[in-house]
Amino acid sequence: MDGFQHIKLSKSEIRDCWQLIKPWWVSEEKWVARGLFFLVFLLDMSIVAVGAWLTYWNKNFFNAFTDYNLDLVWKLMLQALLIAVCGIAAEALRTWFYQTLQMRWRKWITNVYLKKWLNDATFYHIENNQWVDNADQRISEDLKEMTEMSLHLTLGFFSNIVNLVTFSLIIWEISGTLSFMLFGLQVNIPGYMLWVSIIYALCASIVIERRGKKMVAVEYEQQVRESDFRFQMMRIRENSAQIAISNGEKSEQRMLKRLFAKIERNWDSYKQYTRRITIIEKGYTEFGILLAYLIIIPRYFAKEITLGSIMQLTMSFTKVRVGFAWFIFQYKRLASLRSMCHRLSEFYNFMNIDYARNINFRKSEDGALKVDGLKLSLRSGRVITSVPKLQIEPGSRWLIRGNSGAGKTTFLKALAGIWQYGEGTVHLPDSKMLFLPQEPYMPLDSLRAALCYPELPETFSDAECSAVLEKCGLKQYIANLDDEDITWSRKLSPGEKQRLAFAKCLLIKPDFLFMDEATSALDNRLEGMLFEKLLEELPSTAIVSVAHRLTVDKYHDQILTI
Repeated sequence: MDGFQHIKLSKSEIRDCWQLIKPWWVSEEKWVARGLFFLVFLLDMSIVAVGAWLTYWNKNFFNAFTDYNLDLVWKLMLQALLIAVCGIAAEALRTWFYQTLQMRWRKWITNVYLKKWLNDATFYHIENNQWVDNADQRISEDLKEMTEMSLHLTLGFFSNIVNLVTFSLIIWEISGTLSFMLFGLQVNIPGYMLWVSIIYALCASIVIERRGKKMVAVEYEQQVRESDFRFQMMRIRENSAQIAISNGEKSEQRMLKRLFAKIERNWDSYKQYTRRITIIEKGYTEFGILLAYLIIIPRYFAKEITLGSIMQLTMSFTKVRVGFAWFIFQYKRLASLRSMCHRLSEFYNFMNIDYARNINFRKSEDGALKVDGLKLSLRSGRVITSVPKLQIEPGSRWLIRGNSGAGKTTFLKALAGIWQYGEGTVHLPDSKMLFLPQEPYMPLDSLRAALCYPELPETFSDAECSAVLEKCGLKQYIANLDDEDITWSRKLSPGEKQRLAFAKCLLIKPDFLFMDEATSALDNRLEGMLFEKLLEELPSTAIVSVAHRLTVDKYHDQILTI
């Protein structure tokens, strides 16, 4: 299975969560997934068994104390050591396999999202249309939290079921029958402590759902505002030089304060719901302890139960009470999970949108790039430029002129297939194409990776990479080709980045090269030297340049005015 079926957002939050959780468990890794889950579940059962064993140990230990049976006490101390070793081993193994299961799931689902996000320029369309905020955070953090919380809650639920059955049987066995007169009738309630714990937990669950049901929306809004705050700080880091040289600290501080104020306002609502849930949780725990002793004391002083049985009964009562109150103690996690499922479902749905493209792309049979009746428009439908007829032959040199805002860069985006608004036909040859923007993209990797991008670094040899760097005036960086500890986007100046882009062209040798103000940061001497290198070493490459500078005219033989 290579992905999800389309997720339909509905009123059912459970369905949203299930559509996200299900795919890995029925994928090509399903037997690994199910096997690891079953193994963790078995270890959870062993932990429950150790807990039940401990209650019987408590019963025997305190009865031995009551009977002043020293020999039995020492034997039970040795047994306690065995119980401790078994418990530690089960917990350690459970943690290791649980974390393995979590990472396998996270890796699989992250790859599914990355494939969707990076396929067919989906990431560009989402950002360009502003459909979803902070897509990176949804992939890196929300998926991590979703897998962790889903496993925690699912395994916790099953573990609680086994806990309930195990310790309910112990309570039923020990608690006896409560007898009393009601309207002259004798009423007998067997296993009455079990019924008390059930009623107590159900009442608390109803209260917490009524008092905290709006927490899901508040939690979702909090995640959105926290993401916006982080994103703005990331932008400051990425644009630190521009901000510093502009003395923009006050403006940035104002922006961050405004974003944090939104976090703070929503946090007030979050605090209110958290306080309500915390009061119910703590009240449930504290009053539950008193309730256990309250219903046991009469039986003990009636000499119907031993001290050891009291210790076993109180431990079992606590386990059952907590088990029945699983919903209460996990309510905040459930609220967070529901919120994350909504964010991830929303994101996945937008990645599945079938983008309407009125511009038709067809294969060119003669090796030339052709444009026929092309009109480019904005999302509103307003036409910004038209190119009725154009044919770019291999080896030709085209210069695109036009006023600022005329649509020159948009025209290049249309040729690249990422501009979706407009009409007309583009005939693309089956050739290697390379687009150079004004500010080249620098991946967070080695200089070799940036030089070879979008090809893989291992595609080219050391000698090839070194040669093109030297030709483009970057000889001083040859020794650092594989240095990954340097942030090259900050290390290189704008002019050096553009020289690196020309080195990329000489290395990759595209059939069609599109450049958008690719020499704007270079002086006339370097600009001329780099263009001459291109013309000399790539004579059969078609070059299409967008430029305002008149100095590049002599390197082109045809002009398209937009």
